[in-house]
Amino acid sequence: MTNVLEWLEHMEAQSGEKIAVADPKEEYSFTQLKMYAQKGGTYLRKWMTGTAPVAIYMEKSCVTLSIMFGAVYAGCPYCLLDLRQPEARLQQIITVLQPEVIVTKKENLEKMKKCLDAIAGDVPKTTILLAEKCLDEATIDQNLLRQIRTEHTDRKPLYINFTSGSTGLPKGVAVSHRAVMDFIRIYADTFAVTKEDIIGNQAPFDFDVSVKDIYTGLLTGAKVQIIPREYFSDPTTLMDYMADSKMTVLTWAVSAMCFVSVMNGFAYRTPDTVRKVLFSGEVLPIKHYRIWRKYLPQAMFVNLYGPTEVTCNCTYYVLDPKREYELTDVIPIGKAFPNETVFLLDETDQQVTEAGIAGEICVSSSELALGYYNAPDKTAQVFVQNPLNHRYDERIYRTGDLAKYDAQGNLVYISRKDFQIKHLGHRIELGEIEVAANAVDGITRSCCIYETEKERLLLFYTGTCEKRQLIKTLRGILPPYMIPNTALQLTEMPMTKNGKIDRNQLRKLYEEGLHARHFKK
Repeated sequence: MTNVLEWLEHMEAQSGEKIAVADPKEEYSFTQLKMYAQKGGTYLRKWMTGTAPVAIYMEKSCVTLSIMFGAVYAGCPYCLLDLRQPEARLQQIITVLQPEVIVTKKENLEKMKKCLDAIAGDVPKTTILLAEKCLDEATIDQNLLRQIRTEHTDRKPLYINFTSGSTGLPKGVAVSHRAVMDFIRIYADTFAVTKEDIIGNQAPFDFDVSVKDIYTGLLTGAKVQIIPREYFSDPTTLMDYMADSKMTVLTWAVSAMCFVSVMNGFAYRTPDTVRKVLFSGEVLPIKHYRIWRKYLPQAMFVNLYGPTEVTCNCTYYVLDPKREYELTDVIPIGKAFPNETVFLLDETDQQVTEAGIAGEICVSSSELALGYYNAPDKTAQVFVQNPLNHRYDERIYRTGDLAKYDAQGNLVYISRKDFQIKHLGHRIELGEIEVAANAVDGITRSCCIYETEKERLLLFYTGTCEKRQLIKTLRGILPPYMIPNTALQLTEMPMTKNGKIDRNQLRKLYEEGLHARHFKK
């Protein structure tokens, strides 16, 4: 197989009436999903002259998934555009994509027209199509779809996901059919996902965590139950929905797990059908893991690691249910998935093999992304020849993440290379300070940044612990040179759209002063 649509077609032929995807409003069987996707593919293709990406400006839903697969039937990659992102960023992304068509719903039409008007000189003529027309007005043209399929190769991009760039400009990571198919086969097999499972989809469709939900369901026949974004601000609605839907597999961002534990969601209702909890994005504080383990003792918990550029994940670590993890423990990111080579390089590009020594995580695999869309220079900076291999071409991805090996040979994430600082003559990993702070009673989340000009460590946190008590407790955990110069208590932790703590926003809040609404007086 060379195209993800073959999975859809196989599942439709095998179990056509089985529910493939559901949201709170509707559900589609595999037969319906294929039909709507083929309608969408026929409709989209007739508005296009080439195979430029199809931009989709919609909240996730059954309809959205149909449009995504419709783009693939049209021979194009899809790119989801977040409805809540700033208009300036939306304009930047569309300028990079140069799409011929953008699919949206009626309620978002005027906003998208305004966006395109603002960048009219930077993009070619772009047609806005309504999702309703794509699915309702089209007649499937099987001859057209067959012709498109003959032009397909497995190296063609399936989707483009945008991540934040170090220059402030978003980067579009283009991922191929082959990369997704290679990874999902291994992922579904490793964690024994079957057609009997119900996958609780937390991640937005523009975030690569959702790739695991969507395509694991497509491969195995598992049902994908879409959880609306707004449910993650209402714990009772969320817990009822999870329990009533009988979800069995959760592949979630750490921030979503922390929301459930902080808001005492399990005390209200426990979705006791959950058997697998796979998390990623950030380090899960042990105190939150303990809460989840307490209420879901039968579940397998797995820490996943991997940036978008490696297609979802490259390592995993299954937590030992019999082990009592200490509050200051850091859950390892584990060992490589099959078909992945993951190794560490030091600052001189020599391989690190000794336990406890930091190195940059590098990945070699058939599952690497194609690169950054319309950005060959950025691609060439991080998708490079393996410096350990001088015998043949071997493309690797340099993640920019630091890790070390523990005594068992597991990789342990340290921080971004950017988060390793020199302070008072000592090299410090900011993540180590955060782990210590997260272990303190009364702390829910924490984040440490470094004020370079004044050489000050700034610790931001949420929770009930008083600042003086926090610093006093940290003095019993950390050496003197790692004690934060300032602790700042927040009412809420700013988050990126992908569910990670927004360090840039924290720095901005600090620079604006303590009058900002996020700070507790």
